[in-house]
Amino acid sequence: MLARPDDDVTTTALQRLVIGVVLLVLAIGLGIQVTLEADIDIDDWWNSFVDVFSPLQPGAFVMNFLGGGWFATFVVPLGTAAILLALRRPWGALFALCASAGSALAVQVLKAMFGRARPEDMIVVSDHGSYPSGHTANAATIAVIAVVIVPRVWVAVVGAAWMFAMAFSRTQVHAHWFSDTVGGTLAGLGAALVVAALFTAVLERERERLDR
Repeated sequence: MLARPDDDVTTTALQRLVIGVVLLVLAIGLGIQVTLEADIDIDDWWNSFVDVFSPLQPGAFVMNFLGGGWFATFVVPLGTAAILLALRRPWGALFALCASAGSALAVQVLKAMFGRARPEDMIVVSDHGSYPSGHTANAATIAVIAVVIVPRVWVAVVGAAWMFAMAFSRTQVHAHWFSDTVGGTLAGLGAALVVAALFTAVLERERERLDR
């Protein structure tokens, strides 16, 4: 018997939910590990080694602005929603806003849970809590939103590049330890996928309507 389209949508939603929850659990597990271990070798090594790439530091300052503060909190999600509304994708716009909010909430909860100290040689101004990296989580969430709205390989490649560039930039300015960026990636992807699971059916109907 051939699977019905509704079955495919349900399967996709379930897959997103399960993967998202697993990633969030991994983010919590990593948070526990970095809290229990006073010194993590890869964190200490990378925090020193990353200075080899100091010529890239101006770009890291740009990423610092683009990935956090008022720009990332308001301009990016609201701008994304406005574009999607203009493209007649109201459910897509709502999904983008909810995914961004869910990711930000997950990051703040994890920061409050673990309260990890940032590297002492940080050269930018940042809020409390080093774990996880909010900038990296935000970049990961943007990548998920983009792929869900436009499911193309090139979109996934660009999203992954943005995510890894943001993670690198956070260590370049010593705002985070390497493991913070891993945790941010897990949290951002996980939160966005959980929200995507909730929106899967309506987003698919919206896509089918526009394809007619």
